[in-house]
Formats: sequence, C-alpha cells, structure tokens
Amino acid sequence: MARPQLQLLGTGDAFGSGGRFQTCLLLRGSGGALLIDCGASSLIAMKRAGVDPSEIASVLLTHLHGDHFGGLPFLILDGQFSGRERPLVIAGPPGVRERTEAAMEALFPGSAGVTRRFAIDFMELQDREAAAVGPVGVTAFAVEHASGAPSYALRVEYDGKVVAYSGDTEWTESLVDAASGVDVFVCEAYFFEKNIKYHLDYRTLRANRRRLDCGRLILVHMSQEMLSHVDEIDIEVAEDGQIIAL
Repeated sequence: MARPQLQLLGTGDAFGSGGRFQTCLLLRGSGGALLIDCGASSLIAMKRAGVDPSEIASVLLTHLHGDHFGGLPFLILDGQFSGRERPLVIAGPPGVRERTEAAMEALFPGSAGVTRRFAIDFMELQDREAAAVGPVGVTAFAVEHASGAPSYALRVEYDGKVVAYSGDTEWTESLVDAASGVDVFVCEAYFFEKNIKYHLDYRTLRANRRRLDCGRLILVHMSQEMLSHVDEIDIEVAEDGQIIAL
C-alpha cells in the first residue's frame, strides 16, 4: 500500500499575500482523496496542480470564513457541470450546511436547490468528539477565532498516519492536544511578532514549540509582514503545491 500523502495546494492568507492560494490541503490515502479546508481559490489551485476535483470524496472545514470554506460553491458547481457522480461529504462546525447553501445562493442564485447527479451530505463536528468521515478519523478541537460559528483545529487520522491543522486561532492550549503525537502539524503563523486577537504569531508559536509533540511543524497562512521575515525563522515554511509523504 502506498504511503498517505499530503499536498499543500494553498498555503496563503485571505488576501493572497505572496501570491499564494488560500488554504487548501489535499490528503490522499488508500480510500481516496479529501480536502482540509477549501478557500475561495481552491478550485484554481486544484486544477493548476492537476488534481481532478471529482476525486475529492470529502471536505473537512476548520471554520466558516471565506478563505477557508468559500471554494465550496465552485467545487460543487464544477461537479454539477462536469457530470460528477461521486457523493461529496462536507464536515465542519455547526451550521456548516446553512452557511454553505447561503454562500451558494449569494454567488449563484438558485444553485443550492438544484437536482444533481451526486449527493451532498453535511456533517457537524463537535469539540473533542471523534468522528468517522469516510476512511478517515477526525477530531475537532475548539480554538480562539471569531467566525460566526465554532472554529476548530482538526486532527485527521488516515492509514495509520496523523495530520493536524490549526485553522486560524490565537495561541490556545487546545493546540497542544491537537498536535500531540501527529506526524505533521500544519500551523498558522499570521504575523512575525505582532500579537493580535484571534491569530497566531511566529514568536508565540516559537516560544511554545517544545510543547508541540509533533514530528514535523509547517507554517502556513502568513501575512505579507510575516513573509518578509522568513529568513529569520527556524521553523519550516510551506509552499503552494508542496507534497509531503507521510
């Protein structure tokens, strides 16, 4: 059996800093492919990387901001017009169905209620409750980020490997739990040392690095200010399209 693979299709912030795509992590294993977050630019990122959107069986969402879930209307409509038949599972915070359908109606009126060849099933993730989403195990950890619904870090287990993603958050102790024993922890580092509510800066993360029991720590969701300091940091910085064998 081939090793699971994580591809960082989009590693940017909401504003395209550094010319990066918004958050979109592709996880492949023996049971198929899934996305962790699907920012507004994710369909473009997938097609640039040669990823067939119809192979995506599920999308796991950390929170309901446009740069993390705003690509769903485009992914769904792409499937509708390309003849997709594979069911799609969308798992995220409470209210995920209502927010997704509202986004679809805002962008493409009438699109939420059309008949498709494929089913869409929504799942609501709850804080620290393990859930099965197709072939993967998912545990959500509540974090500190205002998004109109709970915001989570996600811990995803697939084929014996574990990946965690912080989502957007200020430093919170739940990150220690989410990252415990994982193979790869993908973590926000929005600013270099500027400390603001709801987002994490590199200095704070670096001060807590030893508490994060993860095999590999990779930084994403960096602002232009943070990107201007990458030569000064000693934690791995992600790049769009980067492939990681787990």
